Amino acid sequence: MPLRTMINLWPLFIGLALIGLAVGVQNSLLGIRAEIEGFDDYLIALLMSCYFAGFMIGSRLTPALIERVGHIRIFAALSAVASVTILIHALYVDPWAWALMRLLTGFAFSTIYVVAESWLNQASSNTNRGQILAIYTAILLSGICAGQFMLNLASPAGFELFILISVMVSVAAVPILLSVIATPPPEETERVSIGHLWHRTPMGVTGIILSQWVSSILFGMGAVYATKLGFSIAEVANFMAAMMAGGMLFPWPLGKLSDAMDRRWVIGYSCLAAVVVAIIISFETQASGRLYFLTFLFGGFSLSLYSLVVALTNDHLRPREIIPASGTVILIAGLTSVTGPITAVFWLEIFGLQSFFILLASCLLLLGGISIWRVLTIPALPLEYKVQSTLQAATVPVGTVLHVEEEIPSVDAAAA
Repeated sequence: MPLRTMINLWPLFIGLALIGLAVGVQNSLLGIRAEIEGFDDYLIALLMSCYFAGFMIGSRLTPALIERVGHIRIFAALSAVASVTILIHALYVDPWAWALMRLLTGFAFSTIYVVAESWLNQASSNTNRGQILAIYTAILLSGICAGQFMLNLASPAGFELFILISVMVSVAAVPILLSVIATPPPEETERVSIGHLWHRTPMGVTGIILSQWVSSILFGMGAVYATKLGFSIAEVANFMAAMMAGGMLFPWPLGKLSDAMDRRWVIGYSCLAAVVVAIIISFETQASGRLYFLTFLFGGFSLSLYSLVVALTNDHLRPREIIPASGTVILIAGLTSVTGPITAVFWLEIFGLQSFFILLASCLLLLGGISIWRVLTIPALPLEYKVQSTLQAATVPVGTVLHVEEEIPSVDAAAA
């Protein structure tokens, strides 16, 4: 990658690192604080789901907003919204107020990601776009992982952490808005319907739904689960950070492995590995190094699935369809994520707290079984149709704009 490109991009990367920190600490902070305040479990699930609903709405409306007022104005406005909403959480400790703020927060962060990706797209070319996407995603995931440890800086029962998050979001906007990268022109893109995507790759759509459902439960309810087990704030931070670390480190090697063989095998065996680890975790009720290691493995195998299924989906699309299809992928992921925390609460009420990872294992067993069954019954996609996999993160959807556009043969029939 040209050195000049990296020099031009460093303000964006610094700002995005701060955004990642803010997102990481905010998600866990609100789950812990909701438990401290005694919010009903269903209300906790609702306010967590509102974030994903806001994210989905933002991903759909942002292109029109950018076309209307421009990248800089919409970025500055939504950065201010994201900064203010977290402060309102501290001022009004009410589940319904929090639900509304989570909706606005999801909308704001979705817009921030799309605008940032547009800028990165403008600064990159087809020869380095994949590298830039990998760096961008790794920075966000690293920030989210590191953000868990910020829970130790102050008591979640106070207001200091809320102020700190607001400050980070505000400061993050400064280097991005002062970046020397030219503002990209508004672009009009076509949409690929869910029906068309299903026709091309039913396995891809199924994988997006099931993998994102698991991810939304982990991101939305993971800290709540650990808190209910009686973990201290430091132990909750370690638990969530271990999971995020696995989700940050595993996608690249698994993605490279899936480039060299049938992706469905990699998806299937990753699911089965996650199932085994989840069952073992379900018997662990005390915070320990063993639990953190198991959580690291589970996060690695389960949170990597999103990258794998998106790559599988792109394999079955024509090159010109990949970018339009990314919006449909985000829509499917958003609709699925809204239901994750709420269904988890229903499950836990029936089967108890220790069944949390059994729920996740059941979903992953279904996905793994479907993937392996299709490998055994449907021929593999020829290698010349495969695109190079890129690192993509679940629930913090990135890569909605950045895609490596390769001239590859098209395929009309779904082989997944």
